[in-house]
Amino acid sequence: MTATHTPPETVHLPQAQRPPSEPPGRRRFKLPFSAWHLALAPLALLFALPLLWLALSSVMSNAEINRFPPALWPSGIHLDGYRYVLGNAMFPRWFLNSVIVSVVAVASNLVFGALGGYAFARMRFAGSRAMLALMLATMAIPFQLTMIPTFLVMKQLGLIDTLGALIVPSLVTPFAVFLLRQFFLSLPRELEEAAWIDGCSRLRVLYLIVLPLARPALSTVAVLTFLTTWNDLTWPLIAINHDTNYTLQLGLTTFQGRHHTQWSAVMAGNVITVLPVLIAFLFAQKSFIRSITSTGLKG
Repeated sequence: MTATHTPPETVHLPQAQRPPSEPPGRRRFKLPFSAWHLALAPLALLFALPLLWLALSSVMSNAEINRFPPALWPSGIHLDGYRYVLGNAMFPRWFLNSVIVSVVAVASNLVFGALGGYAFARMRFAGSRAMLALMLATMAIPFQLTMIPTFLVMKQLGLIDTLGALIVPSLVTPFAVFLLRQFFLSLPRELEEAAWIDGCSRLRVLYLIVLPLARPALSTVAVLTFLTTWNDLTWPLIAINHDTNYTLQLGLTTFQGRHHTQWSAVMAGNVITVLPVLIAFLFAQKSFIRSITSTGLKG
C-alpha cells in the first residue's frame, strides 16, 4: 500500500500584510544626519554671520573698514587694532576687573545657591513656602526699580566706586537658588537617608552625596551667572566712576566713544570681550543641556 503525501497548504497573506516588493537594483537613500539639520544649519549660519563679521573686521585696516561699500574679506591680517587695544588702552586692567567680579559672583552663587536650594528642597520649617514664594517674586521686579535702593545701600556701606559695589549685589541670585532647588527635588531621598543612617550631618550629605550628583545644575548656574555678570553694563555704569575700576563692558563703551575713528581697535576689543563667553559656553554646553532636560518644573 503506497502512502500518499499531501502537499502543505499554501498560506495566502492578505494584500496589506505582504512585504512590499522593491525593484531590483534600487536602494533607499538615507541621510547620514537628521533631516532637521538641513533647516537648522542655514539658521545657525545666519546667527553666526555677525560674529564672523566682527572677527574679520578686527583684522582689517581702518581704510578697509571705512571703505564704501565695505570690504567683505580682509586683504591681509592686520593686528594694529589688537596692538592698540592691549598697548595704549587700559584693557588689561578692565579685563582683570571683569574676571575678578565674574569669578567671585560665580563662586558665591554656587555656594549660597546650593545651601539655599537644598534647604528649600529638603527642609520644612515655618514659613518656608512663603519665603520661597517671596524670593521667586523678586525675579519679576525689573532692575530699574531696584537700582536706586541698591545704590543707596552700597553708598551706606562705602562701596561706591569699588569692585565691591559690583560683587555684593551679585553674591546670590534667586534664580540660582530656584534652579538648584528644582534639581535637588529630582534626586531620590533614599541616597540621603542611607547617609543619615551612617551618621552624616546635613552639610556632609550635601557635600559628599548631593553636590557630586548635581554637577549639571551647578554648571548651568555657573555659566548663566558668568554670562550675566560679564555682560552687565547698567550697574557698573551707575556704581563706578573712576576708569581704573571699569569692567570690560564699561571700558569698551567709553573706549568706543573716545576712539570712534579707530574701528579696528573697537572690533578687536569686542572680540576680546566675546571670546571668554564663547569659551565658557562651549565647555559647559553638554552639562547645560543635561540640566535643563533633567530639572523640570516640579514644585
